[in-house]
Amino acid sequence: MMEVPFIDLRPPHILLLEELEREIRSIFQTSQFVMGPRVRRLEEALAQYLGVKHAIGVASGSDALLLALMALGIKEGDEVITTPFTFFSTVSAIVRLGGKPVFVDIDPETFNLNVELIPKAITEKTRAIMPVHLFGLPCDMERIMGISKEVNLKVVEDSAQALGADCFIGDQKKKAGSIGDLGCFSFYPTKNLGGAGDGGLVVTDSGELAEKISLLRSHGARDKYVHELLGINSRLDEIQAAVLLVKLPYLDQWNEERRRKAEYYQSFFKEYEGEKVGIKLPPLEKGHIFHQYIIRTPKRDELRKYLQQKGIGTEVYYPLPLHLQPSLKFLGYKKGDFPEAERASQEVLALPIYPELSPQAQRYVVQEIVSFLRKSAFS
Repeated sequence: MMEVPFIDLRPPHILLLEELEREIRSIFQTSQFVMGPRVRRLEEALAQYLGVKHAIGVASGSDALLLALMALGIKEGDEVITTPFTFFSTVSAIVRLGGKPVFVDIDPETFNLNVELIPKAITEKTRAIMPVHLFGLPCDMERIMGISKEVNLKVVEDSAQALGADCFIGDQKKKAGSIGDLGCFSFYPTKNLGGAGDGGLVVTDSGELAEKISLLRSHGARDKYVHELLGINSRLDEIQAAVLLVKLPYLDQWNEERRRKAEYYQSFFKEYEGEKVGIKLPPLEKGHIFHQYIIRTPKRDELRKYLQQKGIGTEVYYPLPLHLQPSLKFLGYKKGDFPEAERASQEVLALPIYPELSPQAQRYVVQEIVSFLRKSAFS
């Protein structure tokens, strides 16, 4: 039996340990822990990488979403169109400001917002659309931006899982997160570019929005003890910036390795005739950086238990859609409102995918999946 962890964060840190230690030691020598030079360098580097004018480091991906909506002035009664199939912070940012999340069901092939359904969800109270580039696969931003411009809506891209993913707008290739009015990123340790704790980023081409977010992340203060806006405390710390600066030059290489692992999975599932046992594979589209590699099977829970016994780690993203979350009952949604999201929550299974994962381990994973489903078909 082979042990295949769902994720292994150690290899890149072992590789870069000497440089990481040197940077962190330097921070302690100066003892400038908040809003230091490394934060500014990281903001500049990521603005250049993403092709945007402004990048503002914040304390987490969740705060990035909250600050983006605060900067747009989302308030009580305002509606924001988004997906019910994503991490909780996407919707909690809306609710915390008194806004109302208006859910649109997902495309079963991509797990992203079904763009065809967006126009029907727009009302006179709609203020913004918040697409989520789920699992590293960009949404159809060309069509989303077209819809938003028709009715003058703001667009906030939740790009927490998609740093480095490419979108295609006509003949142009642009980075996910750089297309809407605001883009939000997470540096949680398991992300494709992960820190040593929480961290986030908001990007925009708008000088006005950038200034607002810069103020809002520091209690609305430009000068000490003078608060122009009612903000929050959400600053990216110097240690996280140092870690991210060391890792950033490797991001494209790591993303390419993830894509290569996805291609291996596709090849192995084809070799072992995975489609004959009811496995549905994720799309291998341009720009997809595979933050997660998601398969679908109606026998998800039984399969996951079997794989655990075989030493194979897996995860479920997400077992309960947002419209059915206990804390969001007050929104008035019920089971059956978004059937594709609900069906996905019962069928999706994330397999191990990280740059250092070996083809031998991937072959083992695929063999065990197909073997179990083949046997269960006859039991």
